[in-house]
Amino acid sequence: MVYTTSGFNAQHEVDNFGQVRRVQGVVSAAGLDDDGSSVDLQKYSSEEEIGFDYEDDTDDSEDNASESDEESDSDSTSDSELDSEADSSSDDSDSDSDSSDDSDSSEDSDSDTEHVHRKSCSYCGVRNPNCIAKCETCDRWFCNTKGTLHSSHLVYHLVKSKHRVVRLHPDSSYGDNPIECYGCGTKNIFNLGFVPAKGKEVVLILCRGACSTSQANREEWDVARWTPLIKNKSFLDWIVSVPSEKEQLRARPITQGQMLKLEELWKMNPNATLADIEETPIEKSVQPMILFYDDPYQYQRIFAPLIDKESEESKSIKASQSQTSLTITWDKGLNNKIRASFNMITNDYYDMKLAVGDEVKVWRKDDTIKWEGSGFVIRTPDGLNSEVTLEMKPSKTAVPIHLTENFNCELLWNAIPYERMIQALTIFATDDDCASGYISRKILGHDVVAPPIFDASKLPTKYTIPGFPELNLSQVHAIESVLQMPLALIQGPPGTGKTVVSTTILYHLSKIKKEQILVCAPSNIAVDQLALRLYQAGLNVVRILAKSRTDVSEEVRFLSLEERVKKTGDIRLRKLFMLKSELNELSASDEKAFKKLVYKCEQDILDSADIICTTCSGAGQHRLANRTFRTVLVDESTQAVEPECLIPITHGCHQLILVGDHQQLGPVILNNQVAQSNLKDSLFERLIMTGIQPVRLSVQYRMHPSLSEWPSNMFYDGSLQNGVSALDRTKSSNPEFLFPNPEHPMMFWVTMGQEELSSNGTSYLNRSETMNCEKIVTTLFKRGVDPKNIGIITPYEGQRAYTVQYMLSNGNAEFIEKYREVEVLSVDSFQGREKDYIIFSCTRSNETYSIGFLSDRRRLNVALTRAKFGLFIVGNPRVLSRNSLWSHLINFYKDKGCFVEGSIGNFRPCNVVLTRPRGGLRNMPGVLGNSLLQGQRLAATKDNNVPNNTGNGSGVPNTISAIGSHGNVNSMFSHGFTSSVAGLAGIEMDNDDFIPQSMDNSLSNRIERMCIGNGRY
Repeated sequence: MVYTTSGFNAQHEVDNFGQVRRVQGVVSAAGLDDDGSSVDLQKYSSEEEIGFDYEDDTDDSEDNASESDEESDSDSTSDSELDSEADSSSDDSDSDSDSSDDSDSSEDSDSDTEHVHRKSCSYCGVRNPNCIAKCETCDRWFCNTKGTLHSSHLVYHLVKSKHRVVRLHPDSSYGDNPIECYGCGTKNIFNLGFVPAKGKEVVLILCRGACSTSQANREEWDVARWTPLIKNKSFLDWIVSVPSEKEQLRARPITQGQMLKLEELWKMNPNATLADIEETPIEKSVQPMILFYDDPYQYQRIFAPLIDKESEESKSIKASQSQTSLTITWDKGLNNKIRASFNMITNDYYDMKLAVGDEVKVWRKDDTIKWEGSGFVIRTPDGLNSEVTLEMKPSKTAVPIHLTENFNCELLWNAIPYERMIQALTIFATDDDCASGYISRKILGHDVVAPPIFDASKLPTKYTIPGFPELNLSQVHAIESVLQMPLALIQGPPGTGKTVVSTTILYHLSKIKKEQILVCAPSNIAVDQLALRLYQAGLNVVRILAKSRTDVSEEVRFLSLEERVKKTGDIRLRKLFMLKSELNELSASDEKAFKKLVYKCEQDILDSADIICTTCSGAGQHRLANRTFRTVLVDESTQAVEPECLIPITHGCHQLILVGDHQQLGPVILNNQVAQSNLKDSLFERLIMTGIQPVRLSVQYRMHPSLSEWPSNMFYDGSLQNGVSALDRTKSSNPEFLFPNPEHPMMFWVTMGQEELSSNGTSYLNRSETMNCEKIVTTLFKRGVDPKNIGIITPYEGQRAYTVQYMLSNGNAEFIEKYREVEVLSVDSFQGREKDYIIFSCTRSNETYSIGFLSDRRRLNVALTRAKFGLFIVGNPRVLSRNSLWSHLINFYKDKGCFVEGSIGNFRPCNVVLTRPRGGLRNMPGVLGNSLLQGQRLAATKDNNVPNNTGNGSGVPNTISAIGSHGNVNSMFSHGFTSSVAGLAGIEMDNDDFIPQSMDNSLSNRIERMCIGNGRY
């Protein structure tokens, strides 16, 4: 759409396809602010001044509703800030809005009156034509008012409904126009912006993609000034005006909660109104997790509803994802199974998210053929291409491999993980032998004496495994301690070698106990890594895979139970395998014999194993149903929800080892109510809160010492020692000139560009930061750095996707293939990973100082601890410094001479005035490791003690004197803990302040919440 400044005379413009398009001018480019947000529309308020005869709206609209666009990293989860907005503070009101503005139609007929009233905000009833726009997908109208919300009603609806297309009101200043890109015609409002003409008072709407960067447009239009039509979650007021104060006061009061309920009702009943909300059954609340449980039945009663609710949320997200009109390419894999490959539709209206292992239904129903089948995802889009590959499941109906067009697909929801958690909770509540009495009671939070595991004389004299690296003292201490403990927690900060420690512990337990050990983790990657290390240690390892897992790497595949069964010496079974592979099916009698032989072979292989490795959910498979494992190790346990860890434990566990780091990312919870009910807190964390002390590994071998200093002080009490020197982490090709201080291979590059909503409206991107990321990557290439040694991480999927696209379309043509090899991932996806060089794009930059996910201390810890040789942070310090933790980080970089602005090769110290953090860290020591909290593990015990593990006689009290006479938890944690203990460190804190070490993530507040109402505390 072209907007001219010479009034509102219609123009004719020729579009890129040679067709004449009727366009209208509406605003003066000179009348726009620099950010495009201010234009006086009063003089264009009437139809007569516009000079057009408008056609009435039709009720017909194409249903372009996009499917679910929840974010994945993992992860994954949606990163929409809209989900966390504060509820607007207004009581429910049954009153309708008053009469419309003067600009409304005033026809007397009933039909016309009804027609006018229909053109009003579906939330609040505002009717001013300049202030409302129609969602083309659902044919509803919404206004551009925010009220007390963080987004306007129009934007809120578009995000929640996953709709994208907007049309203006026929009586508005701009007429009945769809808002679309002049270049390519795309209508996704989240991708649209405007650019002014060079030397003319004309603006043009273009999409954020190729149209806004093409050379042809650059010559005539000032594309560098491209500005999104949505800013701060509202439409620019020259597109859709903000209702006046008077109009807002006359509008129907509505809360965010009511708006959300309306959106949910509209999915089932398009004609639902606010009145229907009152008839909707009140959502049943769930009891939050607590710290201590009276018995296993109470434990089950609290956890089971949380898992059920999370299960429902997962189903609602995945069940709505589908795509149509797909072109499929069929082929056969090395295993002779049919594979289906197709390109995901990744345009403005489809946001289907797939992960390896997901089951997808594929079907084709037309006059030619009716067929339906399903397969498991073995390859997903990687940001460089959109191809998905499925490995099809055997079916009775032959796959129509001769057809390629007009297929449809739908993501199938997998209930098995949730069913297994519910089953584990039931077993824990009803079977006294599912775990030892000690393990069961410790899980419940009871204070019991640990039984002996075995005679200490059986401990080895040397712990290092032949062929493995020599262990350091902290690793030896951890191994020696854990071997003798029936319940042990190992905290492994980044780069401290927890996989080596876990392998060594399992190796010695296997040799000492001479019994099978079950090893689990919530993710397949973690299980595969540990299984391979155990095999390298000389143990007989069997890796049990899910039936859906076919993407196993070759270096681990040979350990899988399936591969071992195929290579069995049983001649009958091998013949049946060959026959099934050739015919794709067996006769009924052969199938029965085949299954019987496979089961017997599997059990024989499992019987001979030293170690059995599977995921936590996989431990609930029928193949392990009747097996007892007295020793269980759960790696990455802090990334699993508690009932997930319970699945392997209920196999008769007598010795439990949990490995993880509660200072890094925890489990992903989809349902907000469930997350607030503490299911996001892992079993590892809760056991710490009950008084169990984790054994911490303290020597890191990943980061340059300068890179480890701040995370060590902030998250680990300054206890991390460096197992590598600065020289070890300095390459001969190290791009020193990139870093303002060569002694410290890190920098904060001040970038003040504004954030924008991504194409799905639920995430964010920052074009200025993306451009700087590309410049850093290109410079590293020129210095000879291998692209596989570079990683770009960001908390936001929108920024991740845009960065990939930008480098390929705007990067140095000489390095296009190298850009493809650079991993651009979310922070969550990078946990457990490392690269030589990491670029961290913060993304958030706005006028409200909102930083969303960036305020998550654990996510920040992960982001800052992935780099080995160099770290680049790209962000807006004025916005970030409003958060106290970020303020401390920025000041750390300033003190090191690494806080800069400018351009590569011409950096200079930045003197930008930082925003004062909320609550402030005015008295926080520069190095928390030197404070009285160093080494302190703050854990609540049943006698209300806080163990003093400083080991330095610092005088931190073992008890908190502020406890009331009845041991009141509220009193204890809100007064004694926060003011007395934190006060010793000189920290002034509020709810947004950083709390060191075990106090991270407001641990004290979480203990308090979990204990309230629990008289056993």
